[in-house]
Amino acid sequence: MRQVAIYGKGGIGKSTTTQNLNAGLAAMGKKIMIVGCDPKADSTRLILGGLAQQTVLDTLREEGDDVELDLVLKAGFSGIRCVESGGPEPGVGCAGRGIITSINLLERLGAYEEDLDYVFYDVLGDVVCGGFAMPIREGKAKEIYIVASGEMMALYAANNIAKGITKYANTGGVRLGGIICNSRKVDGEAELVEAFAKELGSQMIHFVPRDNMVQRAEIHKQTVIEFDPESTQAGEYRSLANKIDGNEMFVIPKPLSQERLESLLMEHGLMDI
Repeated sequence: MRQVAIYGKGGIGKSTTTQNLNAGLAAMGKKIMIVGCDPKADSTRLILGGLAQQTVLDTLREEGDDVELDLVLKAGFSGIRCVESGGPEPGVGCAGRGIITSINLLERLGAYEEDLDYVFYDVLGDVVCGGFAMPIREGKAKEIYIVASGEMMALYAANNIAKGITKYANTGGVRLGGIICNSRKVDGEAELVEAFAKELGSQMIHFVPRDNMVQRAEIHKQTVIEFDPESTQAGEYRSLANKIDGNEMFVIPKPLSQERLESLLMEHGLMDI
């Protein structure tokens, strides 16, 4: 069973990319569980056809500690098992605690079944909060992929995430599997993200082009793989799934210094000198 965490700057399309990737893997016959680690609880919406799944934290608040697995785990497209950690009540507590609580509960209830090929953690933007770093800090996820684009702030966030991976690489055994470029149609985007990944000592594992098919599928509360499996964009997500399934390049990244990151951005025309 491969345990994979997907990180990325908020708004970069991380959850959409993760769900389409998972749909692609499921279409290959892989058995998958997604653990949504975002308080917005939107990591499984497309897999479940728009169902607003009750979160682990909400369930525990309502039911107490004596809960059954089927209260927090629902099966969606192609049998993908879906869990949403949720978050605290607004203004109260640390959202990252939901991840810790959820994973501990899932382990206790036997959700990590032997027949699973993958467990994916869809994690909120950065690793500043210890709760959000939990999947890598405690070695729950051994493989990390970062969703980024050719935009300045997306690469700043990706570099910070790489620092978090480096921090816990020895204690948690976590490794970076690559950068997924979710295109924003920035000039020279693929070249910049490839150069950034190379400086980290990693790879741009796939370039996902921007396509309105993604938005059309989301309106219908589906992944592109389910909505239009013969479309070009569905083919892109299947290609990403194949690359991740066959990936053998896992590294301890070498994060860029602030000066080098800014220099790289200037070399590719994203910052004025």
